Amino acid sequence: MPQLINYPHVAAQVFDVPLYATRTALDAVKSVLVPRLMGRSSTLELPQTFASAAPEVQASSGQGRVEQFDGMHIVGKIAVVKVHGLLVARRGHITQACTELMSYELIRRNIAMALTHDLVEEIVLDLNSGGGMAVGCKELADYIYQARQQKPITAIVNFYAYSACYFVAAACSRIVVSTTSGVGSIGVLLEHMELSRWEQEVGLTFTTFFRGERKNDGSPHEPLTEGATVAINQRLDEAYQLFTESVAEYRGLKVQAVIDTQASLMSASEAIAAGFADELMSPDQAINAIASKYQTPPPRRSIQARAAAIDLSCKL
Repeated sequence: MPQLINYPHVAAQVFDVPLYATRTALDAVKSVLVPRLMGRSSTLELPQTFASAAPEVQASSGQGRVEQFDGMHIVGKIAVVKVHGLLVARRGHITQACTELMSYELIRRNIAMALTHDLVEEIVLDLNSGGGMAVGCKELADYIYQARQQKPITAIVNFYAYSACYFVAAACSRIVVSTTSGVGSIGVLLEHMELSRWEQEVGLTFTTFFRGERKNDGSPHEPLTEGATVAINQRLDEAYQLFTESVAEYRGLKVQAVIDTQASLMSASEAIAAGFADELMSPDQAINAIASKYQTPPPRRSIQARAAAIDLSCKL
């Protein structure tokens, strides 16, 4: 008989928990996770969209010294922090390809290192993510919001910043978007998977003994109770309120203006017009503009970092 749950730790992060993620992101993860949970697949490999295979801002060695770290590199006076793929709360979530999913913990560590680095003048977040876990996202965003008082923190959307990724971007000093990039999806998802009918078909019976009326809420072995549904909606309301109010605070917008987006995916022009982004500029132009501010002496000609500064080869 196939094993019912082969990756319970992964399932626990996808089902029955609030997610700041797009519908597309959740469905892509489920497309590889659900067959595994049902014992129909021998391997679990997240799509490349959710591994660390996004295009990455790269600074030219011609801009000065280069320091490489896990998820960050420092070139000259700029620290570029990678925010790619599926976002999780803590480090240690490894894909089958032995690459680590991006964690709020790692992002915060890298920003903290850049803040205390004597030579770093500005921090750049290189963003390309459809979101991820709600847990830990607010804490990272608040940290960035406070940290931008010490050093400017620029979010370069390269190529999209949705849901949890936009939560993080909104906390930055400014957000730069390119012509085809997208931001938004300011909303929350929670999905429950019920297995009771499948279990009946294969002859499985689970009997759960518990104390405390809410202890067994969300069991996949039986339909959701009315009380469980009410509790789930309360969690969603809290997570949604936290998201919308935080974005409004970070961006200087009215909360209702954030709610009125109805979690839509905004184009670059829509985001700028509505106050959810600040500048329209390609990623290479953006990084060049930042680098030019810290050139000593001022350059006689434009920074020749374009091809070397930004690696636009998309590996998705």
